[in-house]
Amino acid sequence: MAEDPKIELFIKASDDGESIGNCPFSQRLFMILWLKRVAFTINTVDMKRNPDMLKDIAPGSQPPFLIYNGELKTDNNKIEEFLEEVLAPPKYPRLSVRYKESMTAGDNVFQKFSAYIKNSVAQRNDNLERLFLKTLMELEQYLNKALPHEDGAHPSKRLFLDGNELTLADCNLLPKLYVVKVVCKHYRNFTIPKQLTGVCKYLSNAEKHEEFMNTCPNEEEIKLAYKNVATTLR
Repeated sequence: MAEDPKIELFIKASDDGESIGNCPFSQRLFMILWLKRVAFTINTVDMKRNPDMLKDIAPGSQPPFLIYNGELKTDNNKIEEFLEEVLAPPKYPRLSVRYKESMTAGDNVFQKFSAYIKNSVAQRNDNLERLFLKTLMELEQYLNKALPHEDGAHPSKRLFLDGNELTLADCNLLPKLYVVKVVCKHYRNFTIPKQLTGVCKYLSNAEKHEEFMNTCPNEEEIKLAYKNVATTLR
């Protein structure tokens, strides 16, 4: 059997310079490699204390990036495609989706969340919250809709976006959704409504998997990362 490739993943470090930093893009690649069940090395990069660390490794690049058998890969989307191609069955599990809609479900959530959390004008808050909530409701609809292989079950009983296994779609959305959950609660006292049972179950299902929870930054790190982003309403 062929040996595993040599893979090094470089991700953003936390405020302490060592732990996992708040970066959904870093977590996305971290999750993919973990789910692929391939051996790899993780390196946390402290850009504040050691900005020249990457000068020789990946000049001009910011984490996350990856070195695969000595070859530097810096484009997140292309890294995802590359790993799916080279770490393929039968040795490594397939992570691509069956249904292309799964890849775009929840696409607008982070964008509307960002507008909501960065707003400092109290008069605009309700409208921005409404637009943000609308994106969560659209995600809810997709999670509750039966996929073709589910034979019309309603609401859907699946655990994740594309079925009962974590896929590339979840590696993209879940890190962002977790940030949304933590930041909204802390800085706006906004909790994802319990009525959105599909979204709540989706996050709960993810939190039972080590591939998600062990690649997450801790909640305090996420709050700290948004300290100067989440503005006070005036």
